[in-house]
Amino acid sequence: MTSRFAIPPFTLPRFALGLCDDAAVFPPGLAPLADAVPAHRDHRAAAYAGLVGPLVLPATALDALYPLLGGEPLDVSITAPNGPCEAAKAVGVAADLPVEVRGLEVAVPPGMDPEEFFRVLGRPGVPVYVEIPRDERRPAFIEAVAARGDRAKFRTGGVKAHLYPGPDELAAAVTAVVAAGVPFKATAGLHHPVRNTDPETGFHQHGFLNLLLATDAALDGRPDAELAAVLADRDAPSVAARVAELGEARTAAARARFLSFGTCSITDPLTELADLGLLGSALLETSR
Repeated sequence: MTSRFAIPPFTLPRFALGLCDDAAVFPPGLAPLADAVPAHRDHRAAAYAGLVGPLVLPATALDALYPLLGGEPLDVSITAPNGPCEAAKAVGVAADLPVEVRGLEVAVPPGMDPEEFFRVLGRPGVPVYVEIPRDERRPAFIEAVAARGDRAKFRTGGVKAHLYPGPDELAAAVTAVVAAGVPFKATAGLHHPVRNTDPETGFHQHGFLNLLLATDAALDGRPDAELAAVLADRDAPSVAARVAELGEARTAAARARFLSFGTCSITDPLTELADLGLLGSALLETSR
C-alpha cells in the first residue's frame, strides 16, 4: 500500500501529540482484532507515531488478545461498557498479558450513584476514565472523579442521533470538568477536525479541533454560550487558524485537560489536519 506520509519521523505540533487513541475495533470501523493489533503496531512505528495513543479494546476482547501479541508489549486502553464490576475483572485479566494499561474507561450503569460505582470499582491501579452520565447525576460524578484524581470521558456521538450531545450540552460538560480540574477524553462521533453534517446519516458531528478550542475557552473562564458557539463553528479555515494561534502555553494547558479522543481511523485525522495546513511541512505528497 502506498503512503501519503513522509517516511522519516517528523515533529508534530504540540496540539496533536497523543491526540488520537486507536479505536479501530469500534464502529464504524469494526476492524477484526487480528487486523487491529498489527495495524496499531504499524501506526506506532510510523513517521506520525507521536499522534497515536493506545489501542482501545473492549474488556471482552482481552481473552483473544494473547496469541496476537507474540510476547511483544502493547499499550492498551480498556473499555468496560457494563460498568465497574466488568472493569475490575478486566484489570485482572490484563495483568496476565504483556500489555501496559494506559486507561480503564468505565461506563456508569443506569441508576448507579457515585458511592456505589466507586465502591465496586475500587482502586484498580491504572488511569481511570469515568464515562460521565448525561443526566442529573453528572455534577455528582464530576465531583467524585475530581476528589479521587480520576479522569472523565464524554460520549460525543455514536450510531444513533440521540448519542450526539448538542453544542450547549457539551459546552456545559466541558465547563464543569475544567472548573473541577478534571482531565477528560472524548469518544465516538469525532470523525473530522471541524463540526460537520455527515452526508450519509444526517448526524451533526462535533469536530475535535472545536473541542480543543472550547477547552481553551473554558480555561479562560468564558461563559457556556461562547463555548457552545465555538463547538458549533463550521468554518474550517477559521477554526484551524485559531488552533494555530493558540501558542505553546495555551495549547499545553488545553491538552492537559482535553487528553485525547478515540478514532477508528488514525490516518484520516492526520490527512485532514495536513489539508488544513496545521502540520506545516511535516507531510509530503508521495505516491498514492
